[in-house]
Amino acid sequence: MNSTALKQLDGVLVLHKPGGPTSTDCLNRIKRSLGQKKIGHAGTLDPMATGVLVVLLGQGTKLANYLSEDRKTYRGTLVLGRTTDTYDVQGEIMAESPWDHLDPEAVRADIMGWLGTMSQEVPPVSAAKHQGKPLYALHRAGKEVPVKVKDVTIFDVEILSMDLPSVTFRVTCSAGTYIRSLAHSLGKRLGCGAVLSELEREASHPFTLAQAHDLETVLESGNRLAELVLPMVQALPHWPKLLLNTEQAQLVRNGAWLPTTLFPEYPAQEGDRALLLSPSREPLALAEAQPKGQVLSWAIMRGLWQA
Repeated sequence: MNSTALKQLDGVLVLHKPGGPTSTDCLNRIKRSLGQKKIGHAGTLDPMATGVLVVLLGQGTKLANYLSEDRKTYRGTLVLGRTTDTYDVQGEIMAESPWDHLDPEAVRADIMGWLGTMSQEVPPVSAAKHQGKPLYALHRAGKEVPVKVKDVTIFDVEILSMDLPSVTFRVTCSAGTYIRSLAHSLGKRLGCGAVLSELEREASHPFTLAQAHDLETVLESGNRLAELVLPMVQALPHWPKLLLNTEQAQLVRNGAWLPTTLFPEYPAQEGDRALLLSPSREPLALAEAQPKGQVLSWAIMRGLWQA
């Protein structure tokens, strides 16, 4: 395929990542095959994991921080009785312990205990950084990997099946949660170890598997790629859209804040976010409702207009 014939697109491509390649591998294949030089994503997936990878193209890369912070839903399977250095089945086995003495109801109760906010240990083989270097690089180099922790929130837990030593579950969690760490910490509490054996991201809010396209379908799309990409105006479907007039649009381009009362159709509260549209309904800016003096106004977080 002659990728040079394809123009740079702007928007969101919801990809169904296959197991095996890294998220970066998937992006590089799209970049090389389809000429999308400006490309990024809104939240990586481990090589073993499958499911929703939100790929950002062109101007869409400006949305990374606003899409990656949304909650995620995963379907996973863990296996008791084993501990690895990566917290999943692909890692080096560090220990094996009996699990058959465990009461299934006790295991169920412990998994349901994931609900809420917790301090989570970051896997030593991960992209989290220490002094500017990813932990996986330190691990590969045989250097000591510092223990890092982060606060995460589990909004919902559902046990789909239990046939010990395997448990299949679904969780909805805050961005940045390591599902491998959930399995690992469970194994530590139960005293037998546990590893993640399968993982699929079912949703990266607001996008779901139902909207996702297989990697091979994307790579073979050629000039039809645009049919698979959500345009910028649809890239934040959960944000309200505010249509500006010509004068308001010029003020926004100059960095001015617009009083929220100019848009009575959307009675905003502090902290609300919106996508501002130009008179021609093109995305103009991302905005957040913030007080300016005594007036609640739309503050520009990120301009989306092209020079």
